[in-house]
Amino acid sequence: MAVPVAAMNALVLKLKDSKANTWMHLEKELRLAIDGLKTCSEDDLGGRSHISLGSGCELFMKYVTRAFNLEFMDFASCKEELLRRGERFADMSLNARVKIAELGHSFIQDDCTLLVHGVSRVVTGLILKAAESKHFNLIITESRPDAAGLESARIFSERGIPTKVVLDAAVGAIMEEVDLCLVGAEGVMENGGIVNKIGTYQIALVAKALQVPFYVAVESYKFSRMYPLSQRDVGDLSKIPDFTAPASASSTAAAGVGATCLSGAFNRTPSFGVVPSSPTKVKRSFSDLASALPANVVVEQMSIDFTPAKCITLLFTDIGVLTPAAVSDELIRLYQ
Repeated sequence: MAVPVAAMNALVLKLKDSKANTWMHLEKELRLAIDGLKTCSEDDLGGRSHISLGSGCELFMKYVTRAFNLEFMDFASCKEELLRRGERFADMSLNARVKIAELGHSFIQDDCTLLVHGVSRVVTGLILKAAESKHFNLIITESRPDAAGLESARIFSERGIPTKVVLDAAVGAIMEEVDLCLVGAEGVMENGGIVNKIGTYQIALVAKALQVPFYVAVESYKFSRMYPLSQRDVGDLSKIPDFTAPASASSTAAAGVGATCLSGAFNRTPSFGVVPSSPTKVKRSFSDLASALPANVVVEQMSIDFTPAKCITLLFTDIGVLTPAAVSDELIRLYQ
């Protein structure tokens, strides 16, 4: 289960357990719960940033509170409607990947070659859907620092899809073999750009230079009202967790939610009949290598980068296939 969907389920549980008897009290409880969810560290979130968690919670609040536009309804009835809407929104979000796979698989043609970066459940679903009726080749970047691309390669090779893994630094050299690039996203920004795993931006730049289509498969609950203009604007979100250490368990969160409800969300198991084995361990991580450097050498590790809209061809989402320019309009519609 994706982190935002798990967070939505946590908020639904909060709604069920709430003893509030006014909307102001209930809204305060939900906001405290969201603040608690946001206190989870990146280790707790499986190495992900808080972008999708925050946008998913805000969309959940916007969706369920529309119940209070209903007239002539007492608070108890209105609370029941809130709960119904919350459960419905969580279910809709859970099914988003299936819709994206249905919409996006037709863009993958027979005998083409795809470049994939990292591991993404929504990208995995789309590719496996396309593989049901077409034959194509995959090139997967190693995707340091956690070498997540190795896990993707194992999943696809077990499904019989011809797969090749390349170094992240080899993207420019192999792009001439590629017909299209396909990546996921941690967040879609208001300006149509995306925030995703480090290395996405350089792939998009090379693809644009060589006129290779660059597609993004992403759920609409990751649409965020953020407006970064450069890499510096996402810098505070891009500090990397230590992938060599075991992930810590989320033990506490404000308002008594978050940790327990999110605990099952951080595995990367795709819900498409493929169960990955334990994540591939990197024998020499960047941290290990950097630790051998002199103390006066500054070592900067980043987990995410920002890819501007001008580098993106299309976004495959559960609300349709969108151009980057259409994202702003969709955000207005989602939040109105």
